[in-house]
Amino acid sequence: MKIGIEKVFLYLSLFIPASWLFSLLDLDKTIIFVSSVLAVIPLARVIGYATKELALQTNPAVGGLVNATFGNAIELFIAILALRKGLLELVRASIVGSIIGNILLLTGLSVFFGGIKYREQRFNQSSIGVSSTMLIIMVVGLAIPSVYSLAVKGKATQVQFLSDSVAIILALIYLAGIVFAFFTHKHLFDASDEVKATQESPSISKMGAMWILLVATLVVAVESELLAGTVEEAARSIGLSHTFIGIVVIAIITNIAEKANAIHFALQDKLDISLEIGLSSAIQIALFVVPILVFVSQIFNFGFNLVFSMFETAAILFAVMIVNYLSADGKCHWLEGAQLITVYLIIAIAFFFV
Repeated sequence: MKIGIEKVFLYLSLFIPASWLFSLLDLDKTIIFVSSVLAVIPLARVIGYATKELALQTNPAVGGLVNATFGNAIELFIAILALRKGLLELVRASIVGSIIGNILLLTGLSVFFGGIKYREQRFNQSSIGVSSTMLIIMVVGLAIPSVYSLAVKGKATQVQFLSDSVAIILALIYLAGIVFAFFTHKHLFDASDEVKATQESPSISKMGAMWILLVATLVVAVESELLAGTVEEAARSIGLSHTFIGIVVIAIITNIAEKANAIHFALQDKLDISLEIGLSSAIQIALFVVPILVFVSQIFNFGFNLVFSMFETAAILFAVMIVNYLSADGKCHWLEGAQLITVYLIIAIAFFFV
């Protein structure tokens, strides 16, 4: 089965040169869009492999951060290029999609498949508790500008100033969380003995993994340019809204690496790493990627702010509520994973009609 899956990724890698060729030949924009989307999948797989190798040589907190950072790099590239083309709705939707996808779908798949293999799995409540609090802060930070814009009907300059201020505060608390996890309270996150006790060993060195990440990230940047440049025309041709493409299509393909890694670690009974990958990625999108997008928008006058639709805000709120509830007891089973996946599917279907 594993060989079969690897063959699929190998075949999909053919879309990398194909997408470049289609672009050079100036073929139909929908063809270029679809080929670039398919090309991102094997690239995400390569990034996922390299980050998994790094995670095996560190503790769960570091592993989760590395997976989240390089997994979110794909989405950051696409978002910046989409902002440059004025696709603000698509960018906001991809942010929401990535957050709920990591919280509900990634975590749900990990818990579900891990629960199928193991009757019950336990995880570090201390580290997950910190992440859960960060998720609540994330909801507040993303919701306040939206609520203010709706309730007060403030001027565009006031809304932008509020968004900029919130972005700075979110970035600062994200940096504070890194200091907490890796310096002042790293003992709360260290499960290195548990990881080392398992049989799996890294197959490449840290330096080798970093070189793979560098090359793959550069190729992703090219594919992101093709994707962002063709998404508008492709959306009209296929008949999908920018919101649905951002929340479902882009969010899923850009996070495939993280999902594969999270499921892999859950099947190895390393659920701590799986949960850290999912929650760290969602937190990083909101507290790190979003501030970067706001700052880039200010520099280049793209007009991006943190005013999300009420439906998008509600989706994030529901996702955080259910994952906080299910993670409160420090243990989980396959049904809880199925419940998280169910909530994600309900939200995704609803966005199809938005």
